[in-house]
Amino acid sequence: MTIDKEAILLRVEQALTTLRPHLEQDGGDIEVVELTDDMVLKFKWLGNCETCSISGMTLVGGIQHTIKSFVPEIKDIKAVNGLGVD
Repeated sequence: MTIDKEAILLRVEQALTTLRPHLEQDGGDIEVVELTDDMVLKFKWLGNCETCSISGMTLVGGIQHTIKSFVPEIKDIKAVNGLGVD
């Protein structure tokens, strides 16, 4: 089975469109960095989200849930910067 990363990333961006107003309200945003071959989505926090003490909760409670509902093929979602990094 061939994975169409471009189509998956388009669906990820659709999911992020629903989340961005909430992040932007607090002066932040997120940017997709990479979708790995094993379906791990890596992103970076931008603006206030990079240093926010609750970015880890935002990752689990909002971002992971929303992206996985739009794109169930995604196996994991990880921040590559900020306080929400594993």
